[in-house]
Amino acid sequence: MIAGFERRHPPPGRPPVPRCQVKDMVNITLPDGSVRAYDGPVDPLTIAKEISGSLAKAAVAAQVDGQDWDLTRTIDRDASVAIVTRDSEAGLEVLRHDAAHALAEAVKELYPETQVTIGPAIDDGFYYDFARETPFTPDDLEVIEQRMREIVERNETVEREVWTRNDAVVFFRDQGEEYKARLIERIPEDEQITLYRQGDFIDLCRGPHLPSTGRLGTSFKLLRVSGAYWEGDSRNEMLQRIYGTAWANDKQLRLYLRRIEEAEKRDHRKLGKQMNLFHFQEEAPGSVFWHPRGWTLFQRLIDYMRERQRAAGYQEIHTPSVMDRALWEASGHWDSFGEHMFTTETEDGRIYALKPMNCPGHVQVFKQGLTSYRELPMRISEFGGVHRYEPSGALHGMLRVRAFTQDDAHVFCTMEQVADESIAITKLILDIYADFGFEDVRIKFADRPENRVGEDAVWDQSEAALKSALEQTGLEYSYNPGEGAFYGPKLEFVLRDAIGRDWQCGTLQVDLNLPERLGASYIGEDGEKHIPVMLHRAMFGSLERFTGILLEHYAGNLPLWLAPTQVVVATITSDGDEYAVELVNELRKAGIEAESDLRNEKIGYKVREHSLAKIPVIMAVGKREVEEDTVAIRRLGTKGQKTAPRAEAIAALLNEIVSRETANVTVE
Repeated sequence: MIAGFERRHPPPGRPPVPRCQVKDMVNITLPDGSVRAYDGPVDPLTIAKEISGSLAKAAVAAQVDGQDWDLTRTIDRDASVAIVTRDSEAGLEVLRHDAAHALAEAVKELYPETQVTIGPAIDDGFYYDFARETPFTPDDLEVIEQRMREIVERNETVEREVWTRNDAVVFFRDQGEEYKARLIERIPEDEQITLYRQGDFIDLCRGPHLPSTGRLGTSFKLLRVSGAYWEGDSRNEMLQRIYGTAWANDKQLRLYLRRIEEAEKRDHRKLGKQMNLFHFQEEAPGSVFWHPRGWTLFQRLIDYMRERQRAAGYQEIHTPSVMDRALWEASGHWDSFGEHMFTTETEDGRIYALKPMNCPGHVQVFKQGLTSYRELPMRISEFGGVHRYEPSGALHGMLRVRAFTQDDAHVFCTMEQVADESIAITKLILDIYADFGFEDVRIKFADRPENRVGEDAVWDQSEAALKSALEQTGLEYSYNPGEGAFYGPKLEFVLRDAIGRDWQCGTLQVDLNLPERLGASYIGEDGEKHIPVMLHRAMFGSLERFTGILLEHYAGNLPLWLAPTQVVVATITSDGDEYAVELVNELRKAGIEAESDLRNEKIGYKVREHSLAKIPVIMAVGKREVEEDTVAIRRLGTKGQKTAPRAEAIAALLNEIVSRETANVTVE
């Protein structure tokens, strides 16, 4: 990882054998099913060139029998090969990973005393963590980015090398790269590892990587620097993390940078202050202090969801926030989730935990009395307050908190009912998102994680049931392997907002483990006890987080039906004071949230102030409006105003609220 590394460990293995000496044919099957025969080992780049020059130019890596593969790494057996291009999702990940390596190489050349640690590709970009006493500055980022462009211009060959673990540990430790040596020491001793070399820089990596630095291109930009603990543990030393973004071309980069700029304008923390909705303070990190308007918005979300759930056959319950450790041990949360739980010990020695999830409490409600199969499915819901310890560095307004409310629900049913219930839940979730203006929703199927409870046979059954239900809906979905809950597979519902960002909100999980662990059962048609299937379901997910997403999606310009204050009646002159108060009372009686502004200020000043606070409707009233029993209406985001009879204006607003219109709201 240091400029001037000696090439002490050349790549192992014999040199390539000339084709004339190779007798074994290699058959390559392409994605379209066609087969190309070669008289010996061949690399993906050669295959791409034979298919077309444009494909070879766009290629960044390959998939060989489903395994990530460098373009210049030879294939010496019959295999299925797919070429990965730079504008694909997998291709962008390769570009971003190479950009991270270029970043590390640039830092080592400019600041040789710096140690490198890890540098992965992430959504929309990459980062690299560095150990360095002197903090990086914005000016440093400009210098580093320029050196990265020089590295691209050099077009250094990127070479894959296979090393033994012990040789790699010695090498990096000799070079003063203690963090990298520590990482490698955790790899089993008999396992070979791969390093990638470009110029004088070498890094531990599984790959794949581009054939040369020149193929990265210059559609990248360094964005910011922040602190990050080594291995994400606050007990470890603080490192410096440089974030960047990389794209397939300059157009994509420009669009992304515009998106970042727009996201900064839409930051829900700024809007929360501007709209007087909520605030945060150090005495309660990760918790929201709701102001009257914000709490009105929060309750409006709950009222909406309560109405939809009641219509869908859910019964609302409430369970304790603090429960004994024994319950969390029985459920499996103590072992699988314990590090994220807030706990307390009482004088009698009992240990309690603030609930991080609602599911064990819901099982306790289900267990009361005998439940017949005739009573299934049983659908119970709760707006449950939960607490999870998140590292302070991970907290981010309402999008990442420690205390939040879930629109949690659990459906207890038989295995035969899983498909119908899952389909109904999926349709309900999508319908609810549409009400809030989210039409672009992606579904991901997440299967068993490494850290899980239950037997594989039970997981096989759960995954098959959920996948079957999803396929019956006819909806498209993708895979998110290994990201299921520790007790069951799940569907993740990902919303795409007005500026193209993805937010994972709703979930649906099939669980055959927790009911058994907690002793839940029902009486079947045969008179015997059976373990129910438990479907975990959330639609908003965290109400706090969903509120933040809504604010940013609409840039604070919420639909009329959702806005906490829907109308402000502002007087033009004091002649309209009595009329304004009367109008506000009438609006409130009709179920419209209204406030009056009778201050001795110019109407233009009042309009600007309430527009900044994102009030959807401003009704201006003066002497003429009093005489004609009318109102002058100004809508947020539009120019000018229109005058309408008072009764007609109220009826039109009420109709818009009842119909939950969102089309009139500008979100661009």
